[in-house]
Amino acid sequence: MSLTVKLLLVATLVLSIIIPFGYYLIGEKTRKRYKRAIGANAFFYFGAFAVAAIMMFGGAPSQAAEGAAAASNAAGFGYLAAALSTGLSCVGGGIAVASAASAALGAISEDPSALGKSLIFVGLAEGVCLYGLIISFMILGRL
Repeated sequence: MSLTVKLLLVATLVLSIIIPFGYYLIGEKTRKRYKRAIGANAFFYFGAFAVAAIMMFGGAPSQAAEGAAAASNAAGFGYLAAALSTGLSCVGGGIAVASAASAALGAISEDPSALGKSLIFVGLAEGVCLYGLIISFMILGRL
């Protein structure tokens, strides 16, 4: 990647942050201004995303072939399994914590002495996330 292309990418990313933020700060705060700022932010974000995609996929095909030959399917599936075990366990733990915590808050508001019992159930729900993280570390240890 040449120096001019790198400078172009950095300039695009900096401008994608500065222009919408400056547009938002200058002037009267109206609903129309918010919509324009969000539109400008989306335009520059997706513009920077397009430039980054062009730069990422515009390299020489020989580099991609060497990288693909070095990686095996087993390692790729191992990383995928580690990511899925962490991600899905955290989603499940989040759902469990949402249910347990709302019920615990309701129980505590009626009887403050139920705090200790309710925290145990919230902690058990958070444990699901930790189990998924431990499994992902075990999977990564085997790769």
